[in-house]
Amino acid sequence: MRFGDERESTNFTDDTGRGGFGLGGGGFGGGGLGCLLPLVASRFGIGGVIVLVIGYFLLSSLGGLNSGGAGGGLIPGQQASAPAGKSNLDPNIKHFTLQVLASTEDTWTKLLQPQGISYTPTNLHFYSEGDQSGCGAAQSAMGPFYCPNDKNIYLDTEFFGELSQRFQAPGDFAMAYVVAHEVGHHVQDLTGTLGKASQLQARASATDGNAIQVKIELQADCYAGVWAANAKDPEGRSVMEPGDFEEGMRAAEAIGDDTLQRETQGRVVPDSFTHGTSAQRMNALQTGYRSGNPEACASL
Repeated sequence: MRFGDERESTNFTDDTGRGGFGLGGGGFGGGGLGCLLPLVASRFGIGGVIVLVIGYFLLSSLGGLNSGGAGGGLIPGQQASAPAGKSNLDPNIKHFTLQVLASTEDTWTKLLQPQGISYTPTNLHFYSEGDQSGCGAAQSAMGPFYCPNDKNIYLDTEFFGELSQRFQAPGDFAMAYVVAHEVGHHVQDLTGTLGKASQLQARASATDGNAIQVKIELQADCYAGVWAANAKDPEGRSVMEPGDFEEGMRAAEAIGDDTLQRETQGRVVPDSFTHGTSAQRMNALQTGYRSGNPEACASL
């Protein structure tokens, strides 16, 4: 991706020097959609009260965040825990991630304006090992997630290494896709989509509730594609370069429910899907990217 010297977002918190602080406090609590949509680790999601501790849901069951393998590009090496209060956030990862976040801010401000919606940026909360969110405890094994209660995205950047190494989906756009997907949930929050989904889930069976979440997650994938199609540098050129979109498609394929279930339990249980199949996730990302129009994501 071509970001050059473009600005970094200032809407972030760096708590990486407080590793492990979130593990002991509070459990999983809070209100809003996070109470209803179960948090599914390793595939980007919405922060929830209840983590379903089932093998293929938890990233730790797939080898953990420190599994071996060769990284590349911006992916950092394993980082030792920093002393309390001292950031251990890789400066290159921080710079790139905050440039992506700034780009989403500029893009969604323009895209939502015709709908009469003022875009209020989300805050990107960097942490390591564990922390506290407005939806309860945040732990590295959860993977990145958006918490509607405090409007924050929670990200342990070690996940980027996991995406590159464990899931064989390296590249800067694969990393950007992670951030853009979570920003997509924030857009859903601002437009009222998350609130409507919460009301529907409150009246739904477990299977129907999962189906509702699949639609939410696929729309967030689509919104990530919409951002990528509209993201421009100061000269008005696309920040996307040849090969970038293919990186995102590899990531979407690697984290589909069916692919992960087949890998970890040897069988596929469609009623338990919460994020969509690999084909659905790839189609959603592609739909957003090809159209560049948020309205194209409404039917997913």
